[in-house]
Amino acid sequence: MKKIAIIGAGPTGIYTLYSLFRHGEPLAVSVFEQSDEAGVGMPYSDEDNSRLMLANIASIEIPPIFRTYLDWLKEQSAEHLARYGVEHASLHDRKFLPRILLGEYFRDQFLELVKQAKQQGFEITVRERCRVTDLEATKEGVRVWAEEKQVQEVYDLAVIATGHVWPDESESTRTFFPSPWSGLMEAKIGACRVGIMGTSLSGIDAAMAVAVQHGSFIEADEQQVRFEPDKQSEPLKIVLMSRSGILPEADFYCPLPYEPLSIVTESAIEKEIAKGSEGLLDRVFRLMTEELELADPAWSEQIALRTLNPQSFHDALFAPRHQNDPFGWAEANLAEVERNKRDKRTVAWRYTILRLHEAVQEIVPHLNEEDGRRFHDSLARVFIDNYAAIPSESVRRLLALHKAGIISIQALGPDYELEVKEAQTVIYAQGKRHEFKVYIDARGQKALKTKDLPFPTLRKQLLSTGDDIPDVSKDYTLLAPEAVRGRIAFGALPWLMHDQPFVQGLVVCAEMGEAMAKAIFEMNLRPRRRLTFIED
Repeated sequence: MKKIAIIGAGPTGIYTLYSLFRHGEPLAVSVFEQSDEAGVGMPYSDEDNSRLMLANIASIEIPPIFRTYLDWLKEQSAEHLARYGVEHASLHDRKFLPRILLGEYFRDQFLELVKQAKQQGFEITVRERCRVTDLEATKEGVRVWAEEKQVQEVYDLAVIATGHVWPDESESTRTFFPSPWSGLMEAKIGACRVGIMGTSLSGIDAAMAVAVQHGSFIEADEQQVRFEPDKQSEPLKIVLMSRSGILPEADFYCPLPYEPLSIVTESAIEKEIAKGSEGLLDRVFRLMTEELELADPAWSEQIALRTLNPQSFHDALFAPRHQNDPFGWAEANLAEVERNKRDKRTVAWRYTILRLHEAVQEIVPHLNEEDGRRFHDSLARVFIDNYAAIPSESVRRLLALHKAGIISIQALGPDYELEVKEAQTVIYAQGKRHEFKVYIDARGQKALKTKDLPFPTLRKQLLSTGDDIPDVSKDYTLLAPEAVRGRIAFGALPWLMHDQPFVQGLVVCAEMGEAMAKAIFEMNLRPRRRLTFIED
């Protein structure tokens, strides 16, 4: 019986175990989870989220484990759902719900998975509150060290499924939070001037976490929300900041699962890659324009698509939002999105860009340095803005805070200086000085390098290759050095972002889990080339 270690019991770890279970061959599997409960995952835990924070994915998109998320929700009692402001009558497969509730689904499915795997002959050991401190690939297997009773065991293969990496709570102070998941949920934030770096859903969620300490959201119905501040001597002022100062748009209606693209197909991308790096970005952009013209000719003509290159396409796409008040644009966009949802109308160009990001991502490891920068500053931002559209309810709450005079947006421009002091944070941008008594960095996950690995021995082994990015195959197994080859499946998202800048979400977690499970049985090692992006 093969002996497998899965390090991390969030979605990636769960989908890996589920794929192993579905394969059918009994294994001895040890699951290591540093938190109190295996199977929840940090993005969905009640320790790191408030009940206001919504998961940015609905049941229709979540790969099921035994049962769909919607079916599981329908099995819950009315009293239990009411804790999260959810009613059975309002449930449907496109509804966005609190992250904590999704965490409960994963926990429940994980426990069922462990139970059924044992019944099928698997030997499953779940180690909760057990942080893995080191790994070493040897000829005998992978040696794993963990804090619990100083565990040291050897496995045939180890799966690293540690998920996102955020600064430790110890780095937070009363006035500075290096991420929304570094103690913010437990902190008492006074009625003061609060600066939040980042205008995506993470930044908006951080704003909600602060705002509800000083008032309440009153929902007359699903379409009307207002914010009622508490009576206090000092006003709360929250400023969301980013280089551009624009807000994400609301999640839009489209057919799911994705319909296939007609022009930017897998084979078309492979042909362009085979022609070489020189001019690759522009060749693929031309394919993109053909796809967009086919899908939405009127819109393509309106923005003069054929005259654009990757950078000017980016500029043309964002120009209307830069030219309008961000909250006015958000209100108009929300009305359009809700109307389209009622009518089940798909905006063709938006849907096409949504489907393009996964296809185009394949060129990233093959771009030369200059085109890598161009991609990062143009198409990457277009794709991220598109797939990171946020739940309508989050937009309504944001607008409610704005109407209550609580929240505003600040565009910082491309160059700004930030100085974190003991009692305040100061930002200098475009000739102005901005002071905040509390500062929260909510810019999301950054790509990490080998030197950032939390496992000293494995880090030393990987650095011996002279490469600062882990060398990972198509099935996520490490390729170099020889000692680790075929021993470790590397599904840690922050270290994969250099190759796959859009690696995110539960669908990707499920795909990674399936690929790593397959690798355990087949060890199909195919190298990926890489390109290192300059970080924002």
